[in-house]
Amino acid sequence: MTPAGDPNLSLRSDVTVELVKSSASDADVLFAARVSTLGEQSLEELQKDPERSKGLINYLMRDRHGSPFEHNSMTFFISAPIFVFREFMRHRVGWSYNEESGRYRELQPVFYTPDRTRKLVQQGRPGKYVFVEGTSGQHATVSRVLEESYQQAYAAYQKLLAEGVAREVARSVLPVGLFSSMYATCNARSLMHFLGLRTQHELAKVPSFPQREIEMVGERMEAEWAKLMPLTYAAFNANGRVAP
Repeated sequence: MTPAGDPNLSLRSDVTVELVKSSASDADVLFAARVSTLGEQSLEELQKDPERSKGLINYLMRDRHGSPFEHNSMTFFISAPIFVFREFMRHRVGWSYNEESGRYRELQPVFYTPDRTRKLVQQGRPGKYVFVEGTSGQHATVSRVLEESYQQAYAAYQKLLAEGVAREVARSVLPVGLFSSMYATCNARSLMHFLGLRTQHELAKVPSFPQREIEMVGERMEAEWAKLMPLTYAAFNANGRVAP
């Protein structure tokens, strides 16, 4: 959607997650776990007894033997508002990040605005609150005010650049609703910890209350991981979505 005003300014309510490369399979977990008792094994040996393999992965997950889940890698390319990345980077163990830089390139006018499915109103005290839909008037006000703010901020950014101000200084006027992009690399264990905190799920043993926008990222990452490591993913869900 392109609003009135700057014809180049775009508003988005979605996020994008692309799995750009991976070396991750359930066999990676089995190799790592069985070396402690059986030494090195071939893939053919690991695949001889699928039910035994499934049981071993479930045992590791249930009893929280976590290190076998670290011998794999997934790299995602993520496009989301800056405020999502500020939350994302609280996850440090088992993660590597490289984000686009406003020091070295001109940032593009793509900004976040929630759609009508985004609950707007927080009710209750911190630690014990819920979000409710919000009225049509509130949704309209949020859309209008955000658009006006983004237009003003990006115009100020362009003015500073036109005056010869360095990009690393000019970017100071831009809000956290600006879209950024990054590569994020993790292993299955670190991803499970992320999902346990940043998604809500009916099977979760420990409740979580993530901000919806980072949950959207988590849901897309989870869908890609589930295809790569179906036995590990099933065990994660079967054991309350608690990272081992």
